[in-house]
Amino acid sequence: MIQHLDTDGVPTLLAPTGGPMRAGLTFRVGTADETLHRAGITHLLEHLALAPLGLADYHFNGATAPVFTTFHMQGSEQDIKGFLTAVCASLSDLPTGRLEIEKEILRTEWSSRGGTPLDDIPLWRHGARNFGLSSYPEWGLARLTADDLREWAARWFTRENAVLWITGDRVPAGLRLGLPAGTRQSVPAASTALPHTPAYFVHGSRAVVLDAVVRRRTAAGVFADVLERELFRALRQDAGLSYTTTTGYDPRGDGYATLRALADALAEKQDAVLGGFVDVLAKLRVGRIEQADLDAVVAKREDVLGTAEVDAARLPSYAFNLLTGQPNLTIDEHRAELKTVTVADLHEVAEEVCASALLMVPDGTRADWAGFTAAPTHSEAVLPGTTYHERDGDGRLIVGPDGISLVSGSGPLTVRWADCAAMLAWPDGARQLVCVDAIVLHIEPTLFDMHPRTMATIDAAVPADRQVPMPARDPERIPQPRAVREARAHLARPKRAWWEVPLMVLSGVAALGVGGLTLLLTLGMFITPTGADEQWLWGVIVVGWLLTVTLALPIVLLRRARRR
Repeated sequence: MIQHLDTDGVPTLLAPTGGPMRAGLTFRVGTADETLHRAGITHLLEHLALAPLGLADYHFNGATAPVFTTFHMQGSEQDIKGFLTAVCASLSDLPTGRLEIEKEILRTEWSSRGGTPLDDIPLWRHGARNFGLSSYPEWGLARLTADDLREWAARWFTRENAVLWITGDRVPAGLRLGLPAGTRQSVPAASTALPHTPAYFVHGSRAVVLDAVVRRRTAAGVFADVLERELFRALRQDAGLSYTTTTGYDPRGDGYATLRALADALAEKQDAVLGGFVDVLAKLRVGRIEQADLDAVVAKREDVLGTAEVDAARLPSYAFNLLTGQPNLTIDEHRAELKTVTVADLHEVAEEVCASALLMVPDGTRADWAGFTAAPTHSEAVLPGTTYHERDGDGRLIVGPDGISLVSGSGPLTVRWADCAAMLAWPDGARQLVCVDAIVLHIEPTLFDMHPRTMATIDAAVPADRQVPMPARDPERIPQPRAVREARAHLARPKRAWWEVPLMVLSGVAALGVGGLTLLLTLGMFITPTGADEQWLWGVIVVGWLLTVTLALPIVLLRRARRR
């Protein structure tokens, strides 16, 4: 049974365990509460709070998710007391002396992390804001200051916005949580970048992934497990097309949950996997759901609810519900809800899934044949303004009072100044504007016939706090128009030494002279018959041609060296 206590004004949850004591201090703040131009502030603050702990004899860590941040550890009662005390002390008085060091650590962490097929899905559904920000790099790190972090901590890392959970029979004696007062923060409203659903987009990963938004309820969690069984049976067991077929169900904290499913594929089997995946969804959408699958999932969940450690295991999710204002059920209430789930309930969830579905399909495939609409990759509108033409192509850059448009053969890209989530700025003048709908417009001023003040106009139109400075690029990586590339290539050619031209002239004159005389002699030998005593002239001719080739050799060698 989970006990509700209070520790220095922080709601505290306690559940018995037969193993070592574990504890977590969870706050209702995450990446979804940030903005793109300040992305990374919560993660940076989490690192700073843990930095003073250094090396310890117990395991501890922190995690930043879309709507919560948690500090957790496993150890003795005294270890947990020391850990929580130190974290709260750091949050109240941030060790900003390590600010630049921790920024570098986070940049290294980002550059070395491996991507997954799921990483890009949030931005396709939500755009460059709230729940979509988990798809983007932490671009805000460079400009974050100590004052920015102190303000963020004062708003979000407070005792009213926190929950402490502990697996054990008591709260460590003498534990004090020195957190400032504040208010409980609500979960941000989820945005959408999809004009229509069901939708799909193409991705380079060799997997088919489903992302759907459903009402949070027991039937939806059960449906996720039933869907996994169906995918396994259809794509792995029966057809042998996939190795991994998995699903996930993650509450968002706003009364809804994200339901995802994945099936991997060999390059030559991608069409077949996509077809089989869509067939499974269609089968469930029309209500062809096996009672045996429902019974098996419910039985498995009931087994989990019957384990001795069930309350300790569900403490993190229990704390999440408490922070987000979602109901927490007792074990008996969980069992009762599971028993009420019917095939009709699962059919209803399947219809929700298919109506809100976003499908990620591999390169070279499409899903419009199955009723999915292609997610937008271009803008609908082109804004009025001053037009600048591309130097080597047909593209047009239009800069106006309301925003900027880039028009090319593939379609227009438009970012309104008011909807610019962030603008990346390179010292060489390149700019990349990211719209809240996830449209990205990249400008290389070297490629357009632009007025010198155009880039200054763009910079002035985007609020200064949304501009993200980027490191200088290697000059060789800056794209240039064709004329500049050709001029650089010409200048890059090696210059001739002073003696090369005279040598080539002398070599050419000598080769022509000797070659000409040898040619006349050769013709004469064929035209006028010669006696036996004149056969030595053939030897002269051979020597003449050999000498001609030798004299011409410097010209050939010098020209070949110049080409290289």
